[in-house]
Amino acid sequence: MGSTVLSLRIDGELLDRLRQHAAKRGMSVQDYVVRTLIRDDFDERFKAAVEETEKFYGDARGSDSRRVDSRGSVTPPVT
Repeated sequence: MGSTVLSLRIDGELLDRLRQHAAKRGMSVQDYVVRTLIRDDFDERFKAAVEETEKFYGDARGSDSRRVDSRGSVTPPVT
């Protein structure tokens, strides 16, 4: 995958905070911003995957305490 240049116009105070965050981690501002965006993108994709799984299997937090084993059989709740 190639890279593309993205120019941003941001507030000076925000840039100062980004520099501080990056410096704490021993990173350049560019690397810090890219990693932050990658992490945010992953979080969104993970959340979407969890929501799709819940739609398919049902919400595990629901009131139904039955469990489905690997064969698709319902097992009684453990008490």
